[in-house]
Amino acid sequence: MGQILAEVELENTGDRTAFEDGFRAESDIRRTSTDGIVDTGAVTLVLPQNIAERLGLRTRRTVVATYADERKEERPVAGPVTIQIGDRFMSTDCIVGPPFSETLIGQVVLESLDLLADSQNQTLLRECRTILS
Repeated sequence: MGQILAEVELENTGDRTAFEDGFRAESDIRRTSTDGIVDTGAVTLVLPQNIAERLGLRTRRTVVATYADERKEERPVAGPVTIQIGDRFMSTDCIVGPPFSETLIGQVVLESLDLLADSQNQTLLRECRTILS
């Protein structure tokens, strides 16, 4: 099975808030686009260090990340960042990976955006949730 790639729009959430509060021009909101790999083995969003720095994300804490090969490494967590895939978006923190590493879209992001990974067709599907009352 191949990997699922998704075009993602990323934005500094704090910059957006400052714009909405009248303290920053919309043109000053730090944002970027990149391709992300949908990684159902990852828990959260992972951004390479160079993208986190371009967005001006602040380090909030560190975590010990466990890689697929069972390696463990202490990595910074930065944010907040708004991630948009298609017409769905959310704000979250991200694990900061090494410079120029891959952007990984993990389970928390997929769940929050109501997206399902269709590995067989190498695409993301919109999940329709029904809330029963």
